Amino acid sequence: MSRVGLVQKDQATPEVKELFQRIEDNGAKVINLYRVVANSPHVVRNLIKLGNSIIGKTDLSPKLRELTIMRIARLCDCEYEWVQHTPIALHCGASQAQLDAIGSWKESDAFTDEERAVLQYVDEVARNVKVADKTFEALRQHLSEREIVELNLAIGWWGMLARLLVPLEVEIDAQSVGSVADLIGQRPAQK
Repeated sequence: MSRVGLVQKDQATPEVKELFQRIEDNGAKVINLYRVVANSPHVVRNLIKLGNSIIGKTDLSPKLRELTIMRIARLCDCEYEWVQHTPIALHCGASQAQLDAIGSWKESDAFTDEERAVLQYVDEVARNVKVADKTFEALRQHLSEREIVELNLAIGWWGMLARLLVPLEVEIDAQSVGSVADLIGQRPAQK
């Protein structure tokens, strides 16, 4: 059971009720992460907006993003992130063998050179904040500057979420999301 209440739509402030309704109307799910952050009604809208931008509007490969998330989930022992993102990671091209090996990726042959460079970078940023020059140069061989910035945003974002979800013992949703669309919805095409 979560250590703080999970705000339900019928208990929410008018602003949060409207936000939850818009999420549902857009075809997305109101997940427990949103419900716990709704305890801070002025933050939840911006949290969701930033998260949607990081997951849906970047050039960083979805597979690399999901491997990053899964590694952060393992480093932080964040079962919520692990459960929510397993189907997304598989949908984005990560293999079950990669997910099974993410905890000891250095000893595994399931990862490409690019993925190994990303995972080494994730480990150093998540553990030390500072990154060795050798690690950065290896990453630079595979990613553009934009992708490097977006990778850092992903590391920071899912690391921050783990620091919310784990200590507050946020309950894993009864039904995990199956795709990015479950998180950000189906937006109509822009005209």
